[in-house]
Amino acid sequence: MTSSSSVSVGGDPAQEKKTQLEDKVMQVISDSNDGGNTPQFEDNPGDLPEDATKGDTNASLAENDGKGNLDTQENRDDAEETKLEESKKDDGQSAAEGGEKSGDSGENFGGEGDSQENSDDKKSDSEESKEKPDSDENVKNSEESSEKSDSDGNYKTSDFDDGEKKEDESSSESNGDQADGQIEEKVDQNYNKELDKSSDETKDGGQEKNQSSNEVFPFGAQSELLNETMTQTGSFSTQASESKAEKEAWLSSKKYSWKVCNSTAGPDYIPCLDNWEAIRHLHSTKHYEHRERHCPEEPPTCLVPLPEGYKRPIEWPKSREKIWYYNVPHTKLAQIKGHQNWVKVTGEYLTFPGGGTQFKHGALHYIDFIEESVPDVAWGKRTRVILDVGCGVASFGGFLFDRNVVAMSFAPKDEHEAQVQFALERGIPAVSAVMGTKRLPYPSRVFDVVHCARCRVPWHIEGGKLLLELNRVLRPGGFFVWSATPIYQSIPEDVEIWEAMVDLTKSMCWELVNKTSKDEVNGVAVASFRKPTSNDCYEQRTKQEPPLCPESDDPNAAWNVPLQACMHKAPVDASERGSQWPDRWPARLEKSPYWLSSQVGVYGKAAPEDFAADREHWKRVVTKSYINGMGISWSSVRNVMDMNAVYGGFAAALKDLDLWVMNVVPIDSPDTLPVIYERGLFGMYHDWCESFSTYPRSYDLLHADHLFSKVKKRCNLVAVVAEVDRILRPEGKLIVRDKLEIINALENMLKSMQWEVRMTYSKDKEGLLCVQKSKWRPEEVETIEYAIA
Repeated sequence: MTSSSSVSVGGDPAQEKKTQLEDKVMQVISDSNDGGNTPQFEDNPGDLPEDATKGDTNASLAENDGKGNLDTQENRDDAEETKLEESKKDDGQSAAEGGEKSGDSGENFGGEGDSQENSDDKKSDSEESKEKPDSDENVKNSEESSEKSDSDGNYKTSDFDDGEKKEDESSSESNGDQADGQIEEKVDQNYNKELDKSSDETKDGGQEKNQSSNEVFPFGAQSELLNETMTQTGSFSTQASESKAEKEAWLSSKKYSWKVCNSTAGPDYIPCLDNWEAIRHLHSTKHYEHRERHCPEEPPTCLVPLPEGYKRPIEWPKSREKIWYYNVPHTKLAQIKGHQNWVKVTGEYLTFPGGGTQFKHGALHYIDFIEESVPDVAWGKRTRVILDVGCGVASFGGFLFDRNVVAMSFAPKDEHEAQVQFALERGIPAVSAVMGTKRLPYPSRVFDVVHCARCRVPWHIEGGKLLLELNRVLRPGGFFVWSATPIYQSIPEDVEIWEAMVDLTKSMCWELVNKTSKDEVNGVAVASFRKPTSNDCYEQRTKQEPPLCPESDDPNAAWNVPLQACMHKAPVDASERGSQWPDRWPARLEKSPYWLSSQVGVYGKAAPEDFAADREHWKRVVTKSYINGMGISWSSVRNVMDMNAVYGGFAAALKDLDLWVMNVVPIDSPDTLPVIYERGLFGMYHDWCESFSTYPRSYDLLHADHLFSKVKKRCNLVAVVAEVDRILRPEGKLIVRDKLEIINALENMLKSMQWEVRMTYSKDKEGLLCVQKSKWRPEEVETIEYAIA
């Protein structure tokens, strides 16, 4: 991470030193197929299909077969809502019951039109981002930069200074004679070595190199920019640039008047979970309705305050063992669960001995105990992506990283104070959610294993409705691993629950693979059930309870869809998703899913081609630009979110770094989330017009690829930016790739919050922006009336 320096509205020196450089770079080779695509960043258009852009030319695609047979979650859920309401009318159910879904769903957005917009935006993105910034501000001025071009690319950068890992200031010397173009900057030594190498490659490769460049910034463009005669040289800035920066900052500060949110939750405010006005008006809470999302009609535009004494988080893997107390100043959980080794207060730290309710003496032993009891689990090979229900502080998921397994962990925001916030501060993926009245925000048949230790979920009641939801998201052939007290305790209540679970799972055709005896170390036992891979058992049941879902019920519709007590048939067609188990990890990451072969992809070509092009594209962008060209200290980056993930290519390209990525598929985008899970990655659906189900200061880095231009069409952009500020940590980075008009608007907005602009780049009406959040909070306060308990 970088230092805590911030850019003041009134003209901070760091902002004043920010240099705007203009020069000519290689003409983008772009096709005018399908009526004129917007010119894009990269020199070589061949890495994606000719029309593989996210511009408006893809509207017909979404309207016809487009969306590549990939429906949107929004359309699916609207269809599910219509079917559900019709069904309830037919069954004579009350109008109040039929309206349950719409109560929380926010707006009912316009289906096909939105999916067209999404196709459009995605289309312009993919080709747009084919050139990559292999250098930002830290660029060497070299002779090799004499290539000519006809289009202008402009980028601006600020001094990079990455926190505790500051490098000595060194001058960036050129390989040839430098006249008045020499610039002294603070640079990263490793970065300079990479740039030297890239400059040599540029020289040797000549014109051929430029034609085949696949970075956001071609190497040549970097060098050419520094050969310009500049109005800003050496350590001196010009009066013009100083005055311009001050004027822009002043105008921005006048345009956006930020306030601090005043709510009962204070620094822990989650708008859709802390809506006390909506919670007070609930008719019932027996199904945990008060723990579900209740988003305000108008999302907040204020900024959440920082906890007093907040520090830069401890880096992974040390953070798994301890975090700063003042970052999450809650001791109640330590008092309640300290004897179970969840969390303890140790001086200025909160420490995590690695335990949980069912593994007080260490999660790794418990993890291995599960695999010993069911060898087919095969952590990190056959099993890659799991769902951990009622995760607590997520120690189970935290130690599964040691077995090459990623866990989507969730728990409610309840009396177990800040449990999910502890997990995220530790660098472990988790979200605030509950098994309540609605489907979980995941596709069907995507988790290799679903785990519940002592998760306090009454699986056996009401026809097993909650367990049937797990059945929906579990892969055919996947395991449900349960280690609650009914498995090994003999008190009457536990015996009764166990017998009910045996009957329920048998009626669901789950096979009880193993029920262990008590583990000597942790004193718990584990029961493992396997979901069937065929429909034979369903068809042979003498009693159709639970019933099979009607054919019209879409198992993938998951956004604000009420739970239904039924089971979906197992896929039997060899080309249908879920009919085959994915390749073992890590092979599954790179392989196009077998069930994409007959589909059309997001970018308009055959889905396997789209997938492969997207995969290679993001490898180049991440390797050539993000890793080496933005001044980001990746060792301090742990929690990452891709806000518009498509196939998960960005996350896949980061696989060798010690971090995890939450892949978000917006509800009005083509539903590619199953592809992400098939690759051994994870993510969830979300509507960016609402707040995300996470605590403030959860993420180190956010990545938004043509997201803002899309959400601007139906959301309050200021509220979306306020949400970005809420979930990003101080000193965290935001990388945005979007239309130039959006980049400019965002830059002004973020400057008004005193974020530091690390780099901007623009070319042919497309732009790239990298900014760093500051600790600045406004003085004026805004009370959120509905968030006062």
